[in-house]
Amino acid sequence: MAPVKVTKICCIGAGYVGGPTCAVIALKCPHITVTIVDLNQARVDAWNSPDFKLPIYEPGLDDVVRQARGRNLFFSTDVDKGIKEADLIFVSVNTPTKKSGVGAGFAADLNYVELATRRIAHVSESSKIVVEKSTVPCRTAESMRTILEANSKPNCRFDILSNPEFLAEGTAISDLFGPDRVLIGSLQTPEGKDACASLAGVYSNWVPTNRILSVGLWSSELSKLAANAMLAQRISSVNALSAICEATGANIDEVAHAVGYDSRVGNKFLRASVGFGGSCFQKDILNLVYLSESLHLPEVAAYWRQVVEMNEYQKKRFSKNVVDTLFNTITGKRIAVLGFAFKADTGDTRESAAITLIKDFQAERALVNIYDPQVEHNQIWADLTEAIPNTPLENIKKQVTISASALEACKGAEAVVIATEWKEFRDIDWALVYEGMNKPAFVFDGRLIIDAEKLRKIGFKVKTIGRGERV
Repeated sequence: MAPVKVTKICCIGAGYVGGPTCAVIALKCPHITVTIVDLNQARVDAWNSPDFKLPIYEPGLDDVVRQARGRNLFFSTDVDKGIKEADLIFVSVNTPTKKSGVGAGFAADLNYVELATRRIAHVSESSKIVVEKSTVPCRTAESMRTILEANSKPNCRFDILSNPEFLAEGTAISDLFGPDRVLIGSLQTPEGKDACASLAGVYSNWVPTNRILSVGLWSSELSKLAANAMLAQRISSVNALSAICEATGANIDEVAHAVGYDSRVGNKFLRASVGFGGSCFQKDILNLVYLSESLHLPEVAAYWRQVVEMNEYQKKRFSKNVVDTLFNTITGKRIAVLGFAFKADTGDTRESAAITLIKDFQAERALVNIYDPQVEHNQIWADLTEAIPNTPLENIKKQVTISASALEACKGAEAVVIATEWKEFRDIDWALVYEGMNKPAFVFDGRLIIDAEKLRKIGFKVKTIGRGERV
């Protein structure tokens, strides 16, 4: 055998991973036809929209799609056709944390992965390379291979690869253009290594070969969980130190800067905040916890669980600080929450710290104004309905308002809470904001983005996370 020359790729799943990844592959590999398939008609319609109002906000993504769509990049709901025609299939479906059954709250729900795998086996009339792109537990590829082999047609061969993504939302396109590494895991058989070489051949159209790493299948699956767990661990570590800073009068920026100068540590992911969010960090750590417990490693499980517990503590500590500072009650007081996405430059709200803060403020019977420049209003209402399940939406809306601008959100408020590090929040006319607020006017910076001294000169009382200051 020899590596297959890939000419047609199908990606099952048009979400945050599959859409941007395969759009960039199409851009960089004009000789390869890339079809992204999804059963969600509305999502596919958005990818095909004439005005390029894509279902995902990601800087630079619309430009990539504009260049490749209709040339060698296609979006479709015809899943079977995409599977049949492809040499290589990415499985890039959602793997949320289970909400019920064995492993609820920790284990990944692999239902969509299994459905996609069964569909590939049922539809395929020729041999395929099947690539795990979703974040999955270690040894998921073994289950996929069992399903494919048990249901394959005669003369159909399936080779399984693991190719985890290491994208950061907000910088996904630049991450794809110049990745730190591309990781490809395969069985260490001649056939597995040939399949690995086929996928490596796709990436080598723009990625230097020394950044394309070939490893064993199980190592690849675990590496994705390990990378996210260790990044989240750094955030929780610096957030734990931020609590000490506030209690002692130290400055977390100065502490992190000093620590980051150590070449063994480095300065990335050492920025204190109100807490991490997104689709990966918490989900992957909980997955690692469940894996550790399944392998009878309780001490390992407890270690990683603490990273998530520290993150939850940081959010609760921040919201309590708001209540304590506002004279121990926020009942009937108006609080402006600036930012609802879990981070800047994305519309993704999964596990956003803002959701926890607003839930806490709502429980204290405060009035909340929300502003975010990218998150759709219906997404905000859906997230709050899920976060506050025992309160009907109409009752939530009696306490929560979505504003059209930051200035509008702050008008008449007692306090401003910065929950997302959008650049525009640095550039607000804070003097104008101060004029429209009730006095004393408070600002709580949960993302370390404002000039606290400048705001104090205007008249604000400022509390910055990780700084032991008195308002």
